[in-house]
Amino acid sequence: MPGSTHSAAALARPGDAHGNDRQQTAQGIVLEMRGITKAFPGVLALDKMHLKVGEGTVHVLVGENGAGKSTLMKILSGVYTIDDGEIYFKGEKLDHQDTAGALGRGISMIHQELSPVLDMTIAENIFLGREPTLAATGFLSRFVDFKAMNAETQTLLDRLGLKYSPEMRMRDLSIAAMQLIEIVKAISRQASLVIMDEPTSAISDTEVAMLFRQIADLKANNVAVIYITHKMDEIFQIADDITVMRDGQFIAAGPASDYTESKLISQMVGRTISSIFPKEEVEIGGEVLAVKNLTRDGVFENVSFSVRAGEIVGLSGLIGAGRTEVARVVFGLDAADGGEVHLNGVPLKLKSPSDAIAHGIAMVSEDRKAEGLVLCRSVLENISLANLGKFASGPFVRHAAEESAAQKMIKMLQIKTPDSAMIVENLSGGNQQKIVLAKWLLGDLKLLILDEPTRGIDVGSKSEIHKLMTEFARQGLAIIMISSELPEILGMSDRVVVMSEGRVAGELKRSEANQESIMRLATGGH
Repeated sequence: MPGSTHSAAALARPGDAHGNDRQQTAQGIVLEMRGITKAFPGVLALDKMHLKVGEGTVHVLVGENGAGKSTLMKILSGVYTIDDGEIYFKGEKLDHQDTAGALGRGISMIHQELSPVLDMTIAENIFLGREPTLAATGFLSRFVDFKAMNAETQTLLDRLGLKYSPEMRMRDLSIAAMQLIEIVKAISRQASLVIMDEPTSAISDTEVAMLFRQIADLKANNVAVIYITHKMDEIFQIADDITVMRDGQFIAAGPASDYTESKLISQMVGRTISSIFPKEEVEIGGEVLAVKNLTRDGVFENVSFSVRAGEIVGLSGLIGAGRTEVARVVFGLDAADGGEVHLNGVPLKLKSPSDAIAHGIAMVSEDRKAEGLVLCRSVLENISLANLGKFASGPFVRHAAEESAAQKMIKMLQIKTPDSAMIVENLSGGNQQKIVLAKWLLGDLKLLILDEPTRGIDVGSKSEIHKLMTEFARQGLAIIMISSELPEILGMSDRVVVMSEGRVAGELKRSEANQESIMRLATGGH
């Protein structure tokens, strides 16, 4: 595939593996959505959109953030009602669709925005609302059969090769693990159509391989899959058919074999993107950060690496390798049990993120909505939040100075918003990520930690974020980039530090790094 990059965990297309014909015309039509229109106050989210999905096929739905993909799927799964249009599922017209009705008909959805019940167990989350009871009738039917529920959950976890206990609390899991549990939950419903909205946004190549094997099994059992992703390599690994959306409208559809990566991107964004990874050679300065034998008991140990001015160091490894946990210690979120962190040659004793910020260290977390933004507040408020001291005169904020700084950031980062008063929740994922960056760039930065900087954003916004990273490096900023996407690690890093099971497994120069060498280290090889 011209210009496409495939992950080290790449599999054969599930349809190919099972000998299924990849042409939609060879399959019966399980779903048809015609003329779907949906408006929210001030926004026409969907405008006469249509979609046709064959049974036993993987239909990839693509488009930029804000194109309407998730809205269309929420209509199908009963979360939203339509203003106009028709939906046919297995030949039956669906009227007044709701979530219970959708599940009852065999439509299951993995949502992009995770919403686990954190204080319940994995098993309780998977079987929420359909718990097995001790007896079919009588008094005992009021009680949940936890033994049966845990046993069934264990079977499901084993099926995907996941090493979790059914009785683990959801709040004790990482974002990636929660994403995997959502996948288990959807598969457990025995659906005829499974909708996967960005299912791999927080998981590593190894977990992606697990998911793709499950998709192959679903296809073999004639289950249709609607798959939403921004990852080009995934599209061309698993797609039978592709539908492209832009600004809530249908743009094109056809067999995946009719597409190249450049053609797909052009249809998605309405323009040509010269490079998703616009890495440039910049002058590398002196050492800014030195991490020496950093240890957090039970999490990671003896981690050592350095970052120089103008350098982008990619921190790679499988989910659970300890990458984010190391970054949290460097940013003062967690305390180390041993080792040292030096900034410009001076040892730091960070007790909180405030200490880190005061020393010129900033961190963009992987979960921008939960940890990086106040979604119900404005663009202006989010940008100035971490730097209110710059705009304060005693107890009062100098709003003119605050507005001026926000406008500078909006212009510099090309944040697409009607004005600075816009509520952040209403912006696309790419623009939300730029606002998180803007918040930190107002400070006097020396080190920027980016944890999954392009997670869940479209290809156009990815290119813009990567261009900003290159520009920051040119200005002398030291950057740590944590990413589970190997193409991103390879495309943007000057050096790659690979972690495995809480230790640094190796370090690779840009010229030495490739998918095989990184995965060999990440999986414990040498």
